[in-house]
Amino acid sequence: MNLSSEEAMAERIDLSKVEEVLKRHELDEGPLIPVLQEVQALFRYLPEEALALVGRRLNIPLSRIYGVVTFYAQFYLTPRGKHVIKSCQGTACHVRGGQGSLDALSRELKVKPGETTGDLNFTLETVACLGTCFLAPVVMVDDDYYGKLTPKRAVDALKKYRSGQGLKEAQE
Repeated sequence: MNLSSEEAMAERIDLSKVEEVLKRHELDEGPLIPVLQEVQALFRYLPEEALALVGRRLNIPLSRIYGVVTFYAQFYLTPRGKHVIKSCQGTACHVRGGQGSLDALSRELKVKPGETTGDLNFTLETVACLGTCFLAPVVMVDDDYYGKLTPKRAVDALKKYRSGQGLKEAQE
């Protein structure tokens, strides 16, 4: 991601929303993980400023918070896209051409797997298996599955998300 996107994201971090989350959990015992989950839901990642505020309010050292955040795969320390693309790289998808779909998506979005587009619209990820081998090769965008893909069909699936509507809305 380029620096201007990170700077733009930093300007949008409203810590008053984090305060609201903390207030809802102030009587909870051991609220760190639920608080982190809610904070991440607000921003699609865990901004450093938000983690510092959580640490101060819950009286937890920032080092311990980072230990929790880096231990669990569900937490992200860098901005994520509005839409998350998961490209299956399991055996069935691999032997049926899944790498071609991944390469086409990477070229189209101009990001490598694990990166987010500069406009924060897409994050491209690889996964070991999506559990839909009968549809191989498969890509999942948010909660929508796209199977029996060719590189062209994988790129075509993005059009629905670029136009602001997901698969469900596009089918209605």
